[in-house]
Amino acid sequence: MKQRYYFYIRYLPSEADCGLLAGRCISQMHKFMVNNKQAMNQIGVNFPSWRVDSIGHTIAFVSEDKELLIGLSFQPYFSVMKEEELFELSAVSEAPEGAAEVRFVRNQTIGKSFIGSKKRRMKRSMIRAEQTGAEPLPEADEEREVEHFHRIPISSGSSMQDFILHVQKEHVGERVRASFNSYGFATNQDKRGTVPDIHF
Repeated sequence: MKQRYYFYIRYLPSEADCGLLAGRCISQMHKFMVNNKQAMNQIGVNFPSWRVDSIGHTIAFVSEDKELLIGLSFQPYFSVMKEEELFELSAVSEAPEGAAEVRFVRNQTIGKSFIGSKKRRMKRSMIRAEQTGAEPLPEADEEREVEHFHRIPISSGSSMQDFILHVQKEHVGERVRASFNSYGFATNQDKRGTVPDIHF
């Protein structure tokens, strides 16, 4: 497989809200992908300082296309945050060969476990039933076991809605080709790309 490249952003304030800043960085990458179709699904997100209690003070972006990453690294938001001495921004470098592989997965089923989501789905079911004349579906009594995850707040540029990305880290036996969603994550189904397990 091709050589991969990465650059990282480290949040410098000691009291930084790492989840919030990760969400802002991911939003910038999402906008970059939407505006550069050749980037779509080609850039993966990595959290080199991920821990059980924190998503960590660092986010990295990984791709086989070095030029794409250089373009992403020059986004105005990143430049401003670097000038304000809030971010440390690395150069684009070769990813280490032979590193273990990991997959950061956006798990949308986690969000469905929360009460607000259940209420929204119940309301939609009742509206559909009313429109079609059918009986509304009974509310499922669903208890789910969920592996460890972190929450990343993010804003949608198109709908202007705030939402949460629920992200889990999986250790993987071998590299899987670049295939990520538009937020740089693997999914539970079709997007299963991996990134090297880089640590700082």
